[in-house]
Amino acid sequence: MLKIVICFCLTFSGLFLFGQTIDSINSNLNASHLRISLLTCGVGEQVWETFGHTGIRVIDSDRHDEMRDVVFNYGTFDGYDKDFEIKFMKGKLLYYLSVYPYNDFLQEYKEGNKSVKEQVLLLDKKQNEYFLSLLAENAKPENKYYKYDFFFDNCATRIRNIFPKTFEGNFVFGQTIAPGSHPSFRDIINEYFYKKHWIRIGVNLLLGSKIDREMTSSEIMFLPDYLSIGIKDATVNKQKISTDTVTLLSGSPHDKAGINEPFIVFCCVFILTLLGLSFNNLRILGKIMSFLLLFITGIMGCVLLIMWFGTNHQTCANNFNLLWLLPTNLILAFFKPKGRNRYVLIAILFIVITFFLHLFNIQRITILEITPILLSLILVYGNIFRNSSILNAKQ
Repeated sequence: MLKIVICFCLTFSGLFLFGQTIDSINSNLNASHLRISLLTCGVGEQVWETFGHTGIRVIDSDRHDEMRDVVFNYGTFDGYDKDFEIKFMKGKLLYYLSVYPYNDFLQEYKEGNKSVKEQVLLLDKKQNEYFLSLLAENAKPENKYYKYDFFFDNCATRIRNIFPKTFEGNFVFGQTIAPGSHPSFRDIINEYFYKKHWIRIGVNLLLGSKIDREMTSSEIMFLPDYLSIGIKDATVNKQKISTDTVTLLSGSPHDKAGINEPFIVFCCVFILTLLGLSFNNLRILGKIMSFLLLFITGIMGCVLLIMWFGTNHQTCANNFNLLWLLPTNLILAFFKPKGRNRYVLIAILFIVITFFLHLFNIQRITILEITPILLSLILVYGNIFRNSSILNAKQ
């Protein structure tokens, strides 16, 4: 989740040092001189920084070079790959585990004025050795690459999965979900998009019903903040496994949500559509709004189909937004096909079903912002039905 430039900052010399570090780990696992900690990094302004980041810091007091203090970072990827954009869109972008100096890692967050917090792990010699051996094994060239999945296989889940393997006995993560709370994946990501209204709506449109199920305490740790919470109160045989959280960088305070621009824009769309279809002297406005609504929803419907069937993004499947973002609206935008009366009645029924799917938590929509668009579409469909019925009556 780091910026592309920082995530791929390893030059040839950096890669050489990385190889030396792994060789050192593999050849000497006398871990009594090691200090291992969990780093949790705050959110930033860029989209890929919205959810923060997680890394593992390892200090080797026996070393006296720049690799004495390193970070194992599962969030790196090759931003210079010639097919980067295509792989990203198709869900085939490979992330990998890199190892580089802690100071380089910290500098990126310092420049971005983002927070960094640390929890030192209370590991004995044997646990240190095993934890580090798992990291070293993951960092081997044949093992370091993995197919990134935002919800189920990312920088936080990779680290989360190491802890149960490290501790013998009764290991238990701390409570990450408040009692009585039943958040879904969609609920939790919307909290992080609280001030990025356009992005929040776009992401909600692209992601299907798979993210509307309730998360488990383990699954919510796909987010770095919740992994930190899970580790803070995690225990082995009722003994804590980490120290209290220490702030290394304070970062800037969170901004307020600000004006909900999409809601204002979509309300204006509804008002213009209503006026254009209600008054004869605004007939041209009505035609323009009808065309735009049908054309844009048709295009977006095609995008949803591509994301569902043409990519590996599993959370884009089963997307019931296709009930109202109908790809076939493109035809209706340019032509007047026979049977359009039946088509618009079915389209209105689909919109009603969309509301019920939201109501019963089968697939949630951003109800505040999307409702004006759905009402506008109903007006457009109703006008098409009325005009077609009048034309048929004259014939």
